[in-house]
Amino acid sequence: MNSSKFQTKLMSFFAIGFLLIIPINGHGWGFFAHKLINRQAVFTLPPEMIPFFKKHIEYITENAVNPDRRRYAVEGEAPRHFIDLENFGNQPFEHLPKRWNEAVEKFTVDTLMAHGTAPWNVYRVFNQLTKAFENRDVGGILRFAADLGHYIGDLNVPLHTTANYNGQLTNQYGIHGFWESRLPELYADEYDFFVGRANYVNDPTEYIWQSLKETNAALDSVLSFERELTEKIGESRKWGFEDRGQMTVRVYSRTFSRAYHDMLGGQVEHRMRKSIKMIGDFWYTAWVNAGQPDLLELAGYTMDPQTLSKMEKEREDWEKGKINVREHH
Repeated sequence: MNSSKFQTKLMSFFAIGFLLIIPINGHGWGFFAHKLINRQAVFTLPPEMIPFFKKHIEYITENAVNPDRRRYAVEGEAPRHFIDLENFGNQPFEHLPKRWNEAVEKFTVDTLMAHGTAPWNVYRVFNQLTKAFENRDVGGILRFAADLGHYIGDLNVPLHTTANYNGQLTNQYGIHGFWESRLPELYADEYDFFVGRANYVNDPTEYIWQSLKETNAALDSVLSFERELTEKIGESRKWGFEDRGQMTVRVYSRTFSRAYHDMLGGQVEHRMRKSIKMIGDFWYTAWVNAGQPDLLELAGYTMDPQTLSKMEKEREDWEKGKINVREHH
């Protein structure tokens, strides 16, 4: 942990008066949900694809969180996970070009990097996956499939569409990890993840932006319901403590979590299901666009030492927090 993060937690300790406070903040969906989403997406694939993906399902699952690890090791990675739509006017979907080159021409690269590039990045990685299929590049297929799953998952998190990404502008700090980490961890066993077979996407760009619009439309209830419930239930019942390893941490109480989850009326489950289906659709579409290469011929692939070494370095850099980036989850 770097010194600035330690100082932030130390200030929380003195301000609230507890022995140890660990905020529940995730990245994207949180590690648990990102892995679950990628894993479930494998089962949407057709017979021509699923043997290959099932063979490598552990890779697809475990490496669903690689883009979050790169946030601390790769300059320019952080903006790929979000877009602050309100910074593009009151009607952002009317003003934002759907194609990257047009967006750069209108707003400049610096502006887009400052406010997030999530939708354009999804399309970029989709093209990378398509190219990997064309080249029969198994390492690339696995890497870009796992990455694409992560970025599509992020696109379906309402708090990834706003500058108020963690409730810090409305005195709701911590809501991001609450919505996308704690709620799935508590209630995913209740969800139905059968989303049917992956479908071919005729217009990937339109699909991306329509999904983003749906995600952003859910943002108001994410914030307003939490505020309403806090006023109703009170701060004393909002928080609880749980043991995490050798530490006792402050968390949103199970009473508050259940009440909020029920108020949202299946919203978290719906966004997870949408992520799973969308990932499957994009994996399938990339394969079709690449000419439907025979994946059975590639089934004997084993990850090369160089790729494994690179993955290990990403993990180490993430743990060290080598590069300071905007705290946007």
